[in-house]
Amino acid sequence: MTEIRHRFVNTNGIRMHIAEAGDGFPVVMCHGWPELWYSWRHQLPFLAANGFRAIAPDMRGYGETDAPVDSEGYRSSSICADIAGLLDALEIEKAVIAGHDWGGYHIWQFALRYPERTAALIGLNTPYSGPPPPLPSTALLHAAFGEGDRGYYMLYFQQPGQAEAELEADIRGNLAKVFHPYTRAQDLWTFATVGGDGSGVFTRISEPATFLSPEELDYYTAAFTKTGFSGGLNYYRAMDRNWEDLKSIGRYNIEIPTLMMTAENDLILRPEQAAPMREWIPDLRIELVRNCSHWTQQERPDEVNALMLDFLSGLELPQPA
Repeated sequence: MTEIRHRFVNTNGIRMHIAEAGDGFPVVMCHGWPELWYSWRHQLPFLAANGFRAIAPDMRGYGETDAPVDSEGYRSSSICADIAGLLDALEIEKAVIAGHDWGGYHIWQFALRYPERTAALIGLNTPYSGPPPPLPSTALLHAAFGEGDRGYYMLYFQQPGQAEAELEADIRGNLAKVFHPYTRAQDLWTFATVGGDGSGVFTRISEPATFLSPEELDYYTAAFTKTGFSGGLNYYRAMDRNWEDLKSIGRYNIEIPTLMMTAENDLILRPEQAAPMREWIPDLRIELVRNCSHWTQQERPDEVNALMLDFLSGLELPQPA
């Protein structure tokens, strides 16, 4: 069994915990909400066994990595600087950057900001949408789901303390509802629409149903019992700042080899949303993972691993010195 090594690095003013395995060309994997380095537990040993150096941090606000209190610290320019600082701390000039969910959002921003550090991109679920829309994210969501904060989960998450109270009332039970299998994909839309009646993201999900083993659920539960959820929720509270950051870049083509994986049963980040990416990323390969909801690399690790390896094997990657 390939050993997963753990250590801390200093990057962009924070202390970051990373898990890594193997040697060879580096692949940095960025998780989303509410996840940890642990969401890449299936990819770390697999990539290591196939000649790569796999690196998965606890992103800012999660696990054993520092969690600044102010949501200002979670804007995309800061998250991208964390990744660049991680490469610096590990003395890595260039890496393949992979990401899922919020991690998937930030890898596109990283490629725009640090193209010289990006050998290739692997996105899971979160599509790249090119230039910023005319209005900030929360304004667009209010237009779609109403002026209150109970129509859509991203709005519900904006008020500090509101979502924390619901999430932390039953951490293990709620995580079991979050990490649902594709057979319960409708639960994701119930969550997204705050129960459909504004009552809460979990109130209308009748019972937990998770693909995680009891031991895997224990790991997540222990981590979030220790940290709470505010760090991860601050990514949502920085959305409008992300819009400002994206406007400031001013260029939106990504001239980097890219693999985009969509999940057949993701009812928020739907597969068809990836098609417009071709306008902005010429060297783009899109793959559909079937019988899979939002938690792609965890629910369908064998399929994800095979796609990652096939993509990586087709790149001309220099061997690290």
